[in-house]
Amino acid sequence: MSDPLIIALDGMGGDGAPDIVVRGAAIARERLPQARFLLFGKSELLEPLVAKEEILKDCLEIRHTDQVVTGDDKPSYALRYLKESSMRKAIDAVHDKEAHCCVSAGNTGALMALAMFGLRTLPGVSRPAICSFFPTRKGETCMLDLGANVECGADNLVQFAVMGEVFARTVMGIAKPTVGLLNIGTEDLKGRDEIRLAAAMLRQSALPINFAGFVEGDGITAGVVDVVVTDGFTGNVALKTAEGMSRLISGFLREAFQSSLPAKIGYLFARRAVAKLRYRVDPRRYNGAVLLGLNGIAVKSHGGTDDIGFANAISVAADMYLQGFIEKMKVDFETLAGEGTAVDASATTGVAS
Repeated sequence: MSDPLIIALDGMGGDGAPDIVVRGAAIARERLPQARFLLFGKSELLEPLVAKEEILKDCLEIRHTDQVVTGDDKPSYALRYLKESSMRKAIDAVHDKEAHCCVSAGNTGALMALAMFGLRTLPGVSRPAICSFFPTRKGETCMLDLGANVECGADNLVQFAVMGEVFARTVMGIAKPTVGLLNIGTEDLKGRDEIRLAAAMLRQSALPINFAGFVEGDGITAGVVDVVVTDGFTGNVALKTAEGMSRLISGFLREAFQSSLPAKIGYLFARRAVAKLRYRVDPRRYNGAVLLGLNGIAVKSHGGTDDIGFANAISVAADMYLQGFIEKMKVDFETLAGEGTAVDASATTGVAS
């Protein structure tokens, strides 16, 4: 028997909570027979749902709490006044070594604030980042930061590159992932000073990072690199644009197939291909944004996902723990700290080191 994997769940976070959380835990349990769950939330709502899932009978413990972080709560309010919330208690379980990781579909800003306060950052990390998956022509790529840090310096971008490279190795299973900096062009002279300085730092670093240079926006979905690094403002805009484009194309396809009787008949012949396309771009497959840089594993599920998407977020958290993500991050940041931040001025192409 494998050692138990204990996962703390925010039972009240997300649009479909607590139903999708409990059903998601049941799906995840089928995939992870060694998993055990600590479920935080209002017991009067959780107990009837858990009772319906036979697979959770001997592997889930409900811990009652009355407080809930809502989607409208500001991070500062959650920190000061919601210390007994289901979200805070799930994070505290990781801090107290009762759980190996935690998952929440709740308020992103509040989760980031509570996780930073409860888990702290790893040595050498000045700011945590939000990382998630993108579907590409070649498979999948991960991208960070997706909104935690609006403005970033060169040091922050280098740290994000380290985080993303370790994430790609441990969670995505890529032996030697390529890393690129998102920029307005691939030429060395393009982009802001901090982006060019970060590129120079990565090129001269002794870290085991396969740095591929700059990547343009269309290179994200083309799968040019395995890890795309950018600031939180740009990353969040790119993410929301991609989500909106996916919905737009899906809507166009639906309208096209419903536009006439021949089109509807054509759909009957094309439905297998359409189902394959729908599977490739299904956001539930890529659900599970990770808060990287923390001294503990915290995964943010999309608030509007269903039970399958939430189960996938649980799987991401489990993979991070089982593959020793935190330990590998510490090793790379120790190497980065030993190097300092000195950069040869000639390598920055006009940017002062």
